[in-house]
Amino acid sequence: MKSMKKEIRIKNHLDELERVNRFVEEIGEELGLDMELQMNLNLVMEEMVVNVISYAYPEGKEADIELLAESDGKELTFVLSDRGKEFDPTMNETDDTDMDVNPAERDLGGMGIYIVKNIMNEVTYQRLEGKNLLTMKKAI
Repeated sequence: MKSMKKEIRIKNHLDELERVNRFVEEIGEELGLDMELQMNLNLVMEEMVVNVISYAYPEGKEADIELLAESDGKELTFVLSDRGKEFDPTMNETDDTDMDVNPAERDLGGMGIYIVKNIMNEVTYQRLEGKNLLTMKKAI
């Protein structure tokens, strides 16, 4: 398997999700990932990017969000970074999200970390030099 490194920088607007999707698709194609994994990764990135767009910056403030993807052929690592307010999505929820609630009735982003932890092998958060860094790893 070959190694790969790609980066995308987006604005904190929901219409940028299309670019995130395309970014994940390109990675999937380059690494030859199966469709299901690609869809799952798409879901993960969408949830986490929406999280940053929704919470990191004050209403109306324009800012950049960076998404870095790196693979050594065995593992795919995504690092999502922003300079918004400190926000650790891994601490945000208990893992025993109430599964009886109809998903349609949940808040957007409410399922986020639960889905992400289910799909990814490892999810870690750091606050470094004024940046939020969310690292998500998946064995491929």
